[in-house]
Amino acid sequence: QVRLVESGGGLVQPGGSLRLSCAASGSIFSIGVMGWYRQAPGNQRELVALITGAGTVNYADSVKGRFTISRVNAKKTVYLQMNSLKPEDTAVYFCKAGLNSGDYWGQGTQVTVSS
Repeated sequence: QVRLVESGGGLVQPGGSLRLSCAASGSIFSIGVMGWYRQAPGNQRELVALITGAGTVNYADSVKGRFTISRVNAKKTVYLQMNSLKPEDTAVYFCKAGLNSGDYWGQGTQVTVSS
């Protein structure tokens, strides 16, 4: 059984930084694309950033220049460094991993940006 566990969320003031982590465990041979998504109250879940196994990245326009996605394949872990946070970044952040057996999601971690 595959499991994804996010960590690193919390409350931060506008302009601050947070680093999210997502570790995959279970019966995993290899992981393809990993990504971060977010969902604010009343909104649909939206893509934040993606990274392939080779390190190619893609970002939502709203986070370009502020967020950085990275991964350590040996640790089956993906990270999201979030800088210059804004109140509109407030949401539950989910990680997603693409495996041969399908896509898997974490349970989510809350990020709140407020003064």
